Parts: sequence; structure tokens; C-alpha cells
Amino acid sequence: MRVIVGLPAGNSPDIVARLVSQWLSQRLGQPFVVENRPGAATGIATEYVVRSAADGYTLLLALAGNAVNGWVYKLHYDFVGDIAPVASIGGIPLAMVVNPAVPAKTIPEFIAYAKANPGKIYMASSGNGSLPHIFGALFGMMAGVDLVHVPYKESVFPDLLGGQVQVSFNPVPAVLGYVRSGKLRALGVTTARSLDVLPGVPPIGAFLPGYEGSGWLGIGAPKNTPDDIVDTLNKAVNAGLADEKFKTRLDELGVIVNPMSPAEFAKYIVAETAKWGKVVAFAHITAE
Repeated sequence: MRVIVGLPAGNSPDIVARLVSQWLSQRLGQPFVVENRPGAATGIATEYVVRSAADGYTLLLALAGNAVNGWVYKLHYDFVGDIAPVASIGGIPLAMVVNPAVPAKTIPEFIAYAKANPGKIYMASSGNGSLPHIFGALFGMMAGVDLVHVPYKESVFPDLLGGQVQVSFNPVPAVLGYVRSGKLRALGVTTARSLDVLPGVPPIGAFLPGYEGSGWLGIGAPKNTPDDIVDTLNKAVNAGLADEKFKTRLDELGVIVNPMSPAEFAKYIVAETAKWGKVVAFAHITAE
């Protein structure tokens, strides 16, 4: 049985996929193999699974980006309609970080600073339509501030640390070391609650009610995969999320576990897709 990952090997989602696959192998007594098919913002991997037989032998590591891609790219599939939600794994929270040269030390101070300097605050992301871009666009929309988007093909951190760009929204595991060393200042986290690993850093939603999001991960399968296969896989994944040793390993990767039934996961994906579609439209986000 294969779990298809639309990202290169070695990054956090890939590591999560390998941990889950190992757990499923042990739990179900059948080998699960991770296969990386990066490219087209995970579109190559997703389309491969969509076109695969609905027999449970080909699964997809579904990511938050899947809820965005249909609004940004011309796809040959419909993620909501063509992928059957199997199991939610959890979310990877993002943090809003600024270069220490930015005088703002709180979200309200940053909003006031941005409004006083329209078009002069540069926001770095990992590309058009990426989660850092989308999360930053949501912030700008809700705060009523003009942040100039600067997409990067490589890491945003050299320029962010050097002050060429002032602000970025990035997964907490990626920024934690910089924040702890004082090289970046965290103003807020994108989750509804604060995080133990960033004590004293409030949720952005405390100042912008309704702001919330995370880079979620889950397992999907081709549509029309039999319900009994979906249920078996769902129960096996949820058993892992309830196992303390397995859960601790995910915690170390910055994943906040969030088990769901297939029906709950389906509703969550629909809501996420609608939510980010509004942000893409508001910010006029395109692939180029």
C-alpha cells in the first residue's frame, strides 16, 4: 500500500507521512510505502491518486494546500469531489514573525505601524498561493493593512533575518530557533490558542476575532473507495493519534493532533476550501 506525498523527502509533512505509514504497517500487518511525487504545488501527487484505482492501495497525504490550489491553479481534478477524506492527522501552526528592526512588539502595534507606512511593509512567503502567502493575505484582509507580498523560490530566512523583508508567516517548527535566539520576534500564532513552545505569544485571533488557521495534514483516497476500507484506515490512524508515544513524536514535529471521523474530515475540508477561496479572491492571488 502506497502513501503518495506531493513534497520532496525530508520535510515535516514527509516525515509525518512516514511515521503514519510505519504505524499503519504495524497496526494492520501490511506494508505501507511512502512515495514522493513533488511538483505543481502537490498537484502531481494529488492527480496521481485521483486517477488511481479506488481499492485502498493508493493513498494521498492530504495537505492544507489542497484546499487552496483549486482557487489558484487550473487543475484537472476537483479535490473536494475526487478525493475521499479518510482521516485527519492534525495541524501545524504558523507564527507571524518580524525582523527585530520593526518597532512593533504586539499585533496592535504592528497594525498601527503598517497603516502608518502603507506599501512599505514587505511580507515574504514561499510562493504565490503558498500557505504563508494565504495566511498573510488573511491577516491583511482582516486588519485592513497593505502588506507588499514578496514570493521566494528559496528560503525566505536570509532576507527576513537581514531586514530586506519585514514580516512573514511560517510554520512554528521553522521559526522556533530564530525566535528563541532573538533573531526574529514572534507577534502571534495562527491557532485559536497560544502554544506551549512560544510562551507569551498570543493568538492573532485575540486581536482579529475569527482569524485562525493551521497547515493541516490528513489521509485521502480516490473517490468511491469502499466505506469499509475507509473506516478501517480511519480507526487505525485514530488509534495512533491516541497512542502517547506516537502522539509525542508528532508533537516534536510541531503537529497538533486532531483526530476526526471521515465525515467530520470531509466537512472540515469543505469549510477550509470555502474559507481560503474568499481570501484568494480578495487578495487577487494567482499562480504567476
